[in-house]
Amino acid sequence: MHEDARGEGRGTMADTASRGGVDREFLSLEREMTVLLRRARASQAEMAREVHPGLESSAYGLLARLDECGSQRATALAAYIGVGKATMSRQLRALEELGLVAREPDPADGRAWLVALTADGRRRVGQVREARRARYVRQLDHWDRGEVAELARLLHELNGVMEKHER
Repeated sequence: MHEDARGEGRGTMADTASRGGVDREFLSLEREMTVLLRRARASQAEMAREVHPGLESSAYGLLARLDECGSQRATALAAYIGVGKATMSRQLRALEELGLVAREPDPADGRAWLVALTADGRRRVGQVREARRARYVRQLDHWDRGEVAELARLLHELNGVMEKHER
């Protein structure tokens, strides 16, 4: 048992779950995550259109990953995004046709290929990402920078926990 602020006993999360109860905190978390994810999907679709009108919204995350990490093998991208080889192949083909990515031989393994942003792809993704960051600054300008940093830290921690459980 844990004590709350009033010194009253309260079970752990495992105790609550085993009793079939639901914590208010987790109901609130589920509700807020649902809203956040719905808004994120809409925002991703908008950002994809800003990069290129013919770009699928799901491909935006792939472009952002290439922008952050540089050239990568398609298998690594598929694993990161959480899609199969066929889906990744289709997305990469579409991105190549739009002139946003190119494949190049992997110098470490001549049989493999690396995928990289083209100069145009890097420019377009950079413009969209900068616009998004500017929008965050405008929307959260009344927040203390420490609160912004704490939110980023907590989201990073949450993503790490979720990634572990996906494996």
